Amino acid sequence: MGYVSAVPVPQPRAEAATAATSSRRSLAAALFLGAVGAVVVLLASGRTWAEGTAAVGGGSLPLGADGGDVTGVPTALAIVGLAALVAVFAVRRAGRLLVSALLALSGAGAALAAFLGASDSAALDEKAAQTTGDAAATVNALTHSAWPYVTVAGGLLILLAGLLALRYGKQWPAMSGRYERDGTPRPRKAPVVDPDRPEDLWKALDRGEDPTREA
Repeated sequence: MGYVSAVPVPQPRAEAATAATSSRRSLAAALFLGAVGAVVVLLASGRTWAEGTAAVGGGSLPLGADGGDVTGVPTALAIVGLAALVAVFAVRRAGRLLVSALLALSGAGAALAAFLGASDSAALDEKAAQTTGDAAATVNALTHSAWPYVTVAGGLLILLAGLLALRYGKQWPAMSGRYERDGTPRPRKAPVVDPDRPEDLWKALDRGEDPTREA
């Protein structure tokens, strides 16, 4: 009577399935984080970041500055991040690595610019000078909202999407095309001709084929 080995047999299919699941999860997470982060940055940059008053004719005039008045960098980088998020699937190998790095840098740059603009008063001072006609005028009762920090959070989401792309991007699928990876056209299967169907015979003759020839 033979002996049965207790050594477990490798299961490459199970390992491949686990890798595929991890790849899908990282892909879904990167798409979600990148898209949500870009939308958050674009929306938050349009909100009021700072408010104050300017002295005019013995009274005060309320002034406000949105994210675009303070800095246009987060909005621009959010658009770049969205483009990079799409481009990740159109390139391979070194190109994908570069695009993933661009995605991460876009998020980091947007977050940093928003953070630096969170306490900015230059935009309101400029509005105060324009309103009063006094180049030396400054804004009074300056207050800042939480929207710059919301923009920072959006930029960090884009950054996380870029880091995921750098870590797992090589496992993600690329956009399919007419050609295989070596650049050669994919072979087309010949249509099946049914000799009992006259329309199939006529179509074969139109293609220049001999429907009576055996495959």
